[in-house]
Amino acid sequence: MVQKGIMETCFLRGLLLVALAAWTRGDGGRVTFVSELSSKPAQKLTKYGWYGNVRLQRFHVPEETAVARWLFSVTKGHSFDCGRHNVTIHIRWGAPPVIDPIGSKFPDATLRVPGLSLTLPVTSQGSATFNLSDPAPGDWYVAAHLPEDDGRIEQKGFPSCSYFFQPQLSIRRAVDTPVLQQGALLQQTAAPDDPARLKLYVPEFTSSLSVVVSDCSSADGVDVGTCSLVLRLGSASLQDDPVTVNCSGTGCSAALANPPWDAWLRVNVESSRDNRTVSFTVVSNYTVGCKPEGVGLAPDDDVDKLRGNSSHGNATVAGNGSAAADATAFRNETAAPACVRRVPVLCEEADVLSVRFAPVNGPDVDVARARPTLLSYPLHTQASGGTLNLQLALSTANVTLGNSSVVACLSPWVPVLTINHSQPCRTALFGGYGARVNASVPKALIRLPFPLSTTWYLALQLGCDSSDCGNTSVVSVAPEVFISACVDDCGTYGECRLLRSYSYLYAACVCKAGWSGWGCTDDSAAQSVCRQLAATLLLTLSNLSFLPAIAVAARRCYVTEASVYLFTMIFSTFYHACDQPGVAVLCIMDYDALQYCDFLGSVCSIWVTVLCMARIGDVLKHTLFMFGALLIAMAMQLDRKGLWNLLVPVLCAMLVMVTSWVYRGVRQRHCYPPSWRRWAFYLVPGASCALVGVCVYVFAETEGNYFYTHSLWHLLVAACVVLLLPPRDKSREAQGWSRGWSWSWRPRVCGYTLCESRKEDLYMGT
Repeated sequence: MVQKGIMETCFLRGLLLVALAAWTRGDGGRVTFVSELSSKPAQKLTKYGWYGNVRLQRFHVPEETAVARWLFSVTKGHSFDCGRHNVTIHIRWGAPPVIDPIGSKFPDATLRVPGLSLTLPVTSQGSATFNLSDPAPGDWYVAAHLPEDDGRIEQKGFPSCSYFFQPQLSIRRAVDTPVLQQGALLQQTAAPDDPARLKLYVPEFTSSLSVVVSDCSSADGVDVGTCSLVLRLGSASLQDDPVTVNCSGTGCSAALANPPWDAWLRVNVESSRDNRTVSFTVVSNYTVGCKPEGVGLAPDDDVDKLRGNSSHGNATVAGNGSAAADATAFRNETAAPACVRRVPVLCEEADVLSVRFAPVNGPDVDVARARPTLLSYPLHTQASGGTLNLQLALSTANVTLGNSSVVACLSPWVPVLTINHSQPCRTALFGGYGARVNASVPKALIRLPFPLSTTWYLALQLGCDSSDCGNTSVVSVAPEVFISACVDDCGTYGECRLLRSYSYLYAACVCKAGWSGWGCTDDSAAQSVCRQLAATLLLTLSNLSFLPAIAVAARRCYVTEASVYLFTMIFSTFYHACDQPGVAVLCIMDYDALQYCDFLGSVCSIWVTVLCMARIGDVLKHTLFMFGALLIAMAMQLDRKGLWNLLVPVLCAMLVMVTSWVYRGVRQRHCYPPSWRRWAFYLVPGASCALVGVCVYVFAETEGNYFYTHSLWHLLVAACVVLLLPPRDKSREAQGWSRGWSWSWRPRVCGYTLCESRKEDLYMGT
């Protein structure tokens, strides 16, 4: 079923244009609608532990879309019963959704806009739809995940409950929406199921916008002069609703203060009465009453000058110089008609998801009481996958501020040009984020994970809400705005990782040592340093249990096997010392190299132990040792955590052992090994240790008990090796080994030739 769904996805990929027989009366014509369909491939869902477990998909909704309909399908990947699971789906416009399914604490000064969340119960398969009228144009993001991770460690290759998530989007879009021009009357008709759809362009620096509906009349001529209409301005973005006005009487109007700049605004007029078609006249007007006067960027400014002013080395000099120049500019421009002072900003892309903005005249900008200072920060789509940081610092010294404060408002699409203590930091259609600095609180910080991909505006103004406002009219403030991948680089107990959903890049924190949260700052379940140290010591010192196995192998003349066990013990010890999630970490080399050597040594130890039990000839045994080690090394390079990388060497070695034992048993006409004591005291206990160890390793390990269960795995494997290693081969004494262990190894020399034989009494001199 999953393969069939993937084939259907490949078939539906792209946009399928289908003509739709739906028409709406326009200005002397008709509005034509078309349908488009886009689909994403099915992706396997995982339980939520951090944002990397989320399956993120991006859809593009074009302009003039009337209806967007998402279809979410979830299919189970296996036939056995997995019970009922709830799949959580998050939807957000403009940027990926900022979610917190486990209820952890966000870092200080971190603000977020919650998106829409849907829950889809699934047993074997399920589907859900979500319809949205008049959606905001641009990128829409859909994120899905299973419930919170229970901490159980699932071994790769074992069958488990798997679910596949596939979203699809179908839209109904108008292709010839009438344009509402500035000051031009437009005759329209609205029916209950057929609203009038218009659009108007809002230029930059627009301070206010109004849309007026008048001259209403019904088609049957009954209600003349009665406007039973509903006027809506804007689009639905789930976070902010359109401005809605119910018309009555002879007409109505809707006014927007601070409408979005340089954007198309949607205007919908609907009939509020059933079976009543209303004709009306609509007109729009906007006011550009606040054009700024640029400061700091003259026609003769070149790139070298800008680059020098924005560098860190000249930041202090440039800031001091610009402070005096800007103060003079404020004094000279008191009577200027401009109501806002705009400061040019230099954008510098340092790395992936790393963008810094700096005023071209230095880090400090002057803020006056008379009019606001405006800075703009354009964010492209790729920057929405990081974190927008605003650090505001009061840099003016030795001035009398009194109760005055520098009020800041950071808003998308359009700035808030009227800043005071009573008016909230909000534009006509979008919310903003406010901050302030004063003499008692000289610094302020705002963090926005996954900001909207648009132009952000920072408006600054000196204000006062009491009688003691001080004697200062201009102060200097250092606004620092930058995009970082994660919040504070995830702190001490986190790691910032770059994630990718096809061509879209975004970042998230993966936490360790029990810490959680968006920036790994929630210590409600954090491990103490003593517990971290105990876990490190237990996982590393448990590898010393291989010392008896090494000694037994060396005493029984299995030198090759002993060297493999020594290799495994050393690299397993240092791998677990480097693999710890907390501060008790010791890495002697690259983590990936340590992990590779640990996995290689573990599988090779099993390989050589089982082959040693087979009691085959030395030439064949060492040939299989080397050939198997090379194949295991190749398999580990391809997929070191794969289940078959362990099963195939074990099964092959056991096949060789069983074949050798059967051959010996048939030849001797007796069960092999022939001693019942060997079976009772060594083979059966050794096999039991191996079985218990495998069960602990596969089924009992969780993130909470990992250092207990994995240490037990080390002990059981070491005990298994000691019990399963066969007794010493008597023929090895003929190769120079004395009876028992001795540090004096003296081969018997016949002249210049080292003589050897299968029997000790055949040594003779010539």
